[in-house]
Order: sequence, then C-alpha cells, then structure tokens
Amino acid sequence: MKASQKDFARLASQAARDARIFFFCGPDEAGAWAALDTIVSLLADPGERIELSGADLKRDPVRLDDEARSSSLFGDNRHIVVRASGEEAYDALELMLSSDVEICPVLIVATGATDKSRTAKLIADRRDALVGMFYPPDLAAIGQTIRSLGDEAGLKMDTATSQRIASAAGLDIRLARSEVEKLALYLDADPRSPRRLSAEDLDAIGAASEDDSFTALVDTALSGETQRLAIEIGRFRELGINPVAVLLAMERRAAQLAGLAAKLGPRGDVDALLESEKRRGRVFFKDIPAIAKQLGRWRGKRLERLVDRLARLHHSLLSNSADAEMLLAQGMAEIARAASAKK
Repeated sequence: MKASQKDFARLASQAARDARIFFFCGPDEAGAWAALDTIVSLLADPGERIELSGADLKRDPVRLDDEARSSSLFGDNRHIVVRASGEEAYDALELMLSSDVEICPVLIVATGATDKSRTAKLIADRRDALVGMFYPPDLAAIGQTIRSLGDEAGLKMDTATSQRIASAAGLDIRLARSEVEKLALYLDADPRSPRRLSAEDLDAIGAASEDDSFTALVDTALSGETQRLAIEIGRFRELGINPVAVLLAMERRAAQLAGLAAKLGPRGDVDALLESEKRRGRVFFKDIPAIAKQLGRWRGKRLERLVDRLARLHHSLLSNSADAEMLLAQGMAEIARAASAKK
C-alpha cells in the first residue's frame, strides 16, 4: 500500500490491521512521526516499544530481523520503531524480508528518503506493508482544514482568520484543533448556535495570538538573533509551552525552507519567490520577513545539517521528557549561534 497526507487517514485503520511493515518518508518529518504515532495507537496490542536508529541497522543489519522475531521479556507483544536517514534501513529490511517467519510490527521514519527510494520500492508492492509519503502542509490547506473544524464547532471564520490560527500553531493541525475548541468555548459557540470569529476574539483569548505562540521563539533561533534568544526562552518557560510542540514548528519551518530553497536555486530572487508563494497561499504574509532572513542563512549543506540536528534533538526530547525544556533551550542556542555565524 502507498499513502500520502490526503489518504493516510482513510487507510490508517486498515493498514494497522493488515500491515506489519511501515515506511514513512518525505520532507515533512513531523507529519511522518504523527503518522507513526497514529498507527501505533491503532494496533490491537502494540506492547513493548523497541527503538533503533538507522546507524544501528547499518552497522548490524541482522539486528532488525532478530528483534522483529523476538518476543518481549515477558512474552508479550512488541513493536519496533526505527529512526533512519535515507537508505540506512535497506539492507536490514531486505534481510528481514528474506524469511517467512512472522514478525512484530516494524515502523520506520526515514528522513531524506522518498517513495521512489530503494527502501520504499522494496516493500511498496507487499500486502503487509505501507509506504507513506509526507510533504509539508501549506498554509492554504491547513487554513481550509481549520475552517472546516470551525464549522463543526459552530465557529464561522474568514480565510485570513483561519490562516492566522494555522500560522500561530506552526501548521500543526493538532495544535490548531485545540485552539478552535478553545475559541468555541470562549464564544459559547456550537453548530446549532454558530458564532462569527473575529480578529478581536483571537486577541482576547490570547493563546492563538502571536504573543502567546511559539512563532517568535522559532524565528529568533532560526534567524540567528542570539541576543534576543534568552528573552524568548524565558517567555517560553513562563508560558509552559510544550517543548515538543516548539520543535515540531521548527521542523516544519526547516521543511518549508528546504522547499523554498529548492525552488529558488543558487541565484533566485528571494523577494519575488516569497511574493509568488504568498499569492498562492503557501506563505503567510507576516512570516515573509523572517523567512527571507532565514533563507539567507540556511541553504545547501547548512540546511541539511539543520534538518539532521533537529531530528537528533527530537529524539532527545522524546527519550528524556523530564529534561525536554533544558534540551530544547540548549538546542535553540546552538542553532541560533550557527545561524548567526558567517558562511
């Protein structure tokens, strides 16, 4: 089976029942991990979680086969999660598939890979496998989804308002859904008694506004504004913002920068490109100054290293939830220093 953002939700339940191998790839790493979490939540009994890295499998390709055949310490179910880059999992996966022994669910997120990669092609035609390809959602698409969520909750909003919520949520539909629910409660709205949502309402409730979002923190780090970073990190701590949510926003912005850089090429006109993207609803007009600045700092190998650093930071946050706030602050400082350094 193959899926994209558009049809993953429709296929997820069936895939969780029928498939044992899942390969999630594409430039939207946050979307790929969200898909993985969805599949795990739909497994009848996910059991113990075994985490492996692509580097682990590259060093020892037999390990995946061994882990996939084994039962947990107490004989219960288990599932395997692999964080890989590119084709790191290919040899291990090929070896595992060479035998007919029943395996536990194996879920792979591969940054830098696509549905045309060797690993994806290895399993794409299997009935017990799902290949998911995820692109970063654009502002217009998320804005339209938010308007639909608003209709379900009894909130009527125009395009500009829905896109403002989308931007404040870092294009993360899970966070946006929470904001819509909060706004509906604030306005006492429901489908039988709908209310019109205004910009003033957004300002009044606060959490969906720019002052209480993490957009400023993300932009400060990626733009290399080292002197302002301490202020933004302090605000982040005061507001108790979820560190993983901030990192997801950074990953989405990095993916957006990668897409824009590919369109721009080595000698493209940044201003002209961003104006074109704004007209197409792919870039929020208030984000343009920050994105223009970040495109000047993150290109080519530097951008690749940024994506890799964010992936490692994501793994650290999930593995050390008690220290997530400190790890995020340290990672932000490192990224801001790299952005401020001369090329």
